[in-house]
Amino acid sequence: MKESFWGYWIIVLGIFVVVIMMLISNVTTTNTQDYYLVKNVTEAAMVDAVDYSYYRFYKELKMNREKFVENFLRRFSESVSLSTYKIEFYDIYEAPPKVSVKITTESGNFIVNGDSASFDIVNKVDAILETSGTAAAE
Repeated sequence: MKESFWGYWIIVLGIFVVVIMMLISNVTTTNTQDYYLVKNVTEAAMVDAVDYSYYRFYKELKMNREKFVENFLRRFSESVSLSTYKIEFYDIYEAPPKVSVKITTESGNFIVNGDSASFDIVNKVDAILETSGTAAAE
């Protein structure tokens, strides 16, 4: 009888460890996915927002601020699931193109033995768009 109780406790401990590992895995997977999503969406939105007529005339990169925000929000909303995201833009410079984007993801509340805990995942990306090489002399 004593050995069967040890068997039950080992099974309960195993289930508890698996549940904790699933919660931690969910948080870390969300962090990695959000980081690469923000990085790729920022890069694509910056390229879409480049003002090519200004580049042809002055041979300098310049980005349209409103176009960047519009493209970023459109691309990001098409790529995410139905979680709660808070998007903040910092330091949007048009020439030279530089942006700082901060995204906070609310991963939900976890209740364990009456105690509630929530994890907010924060990803901040600073991006600078530059050309490779120099412009040809005319």
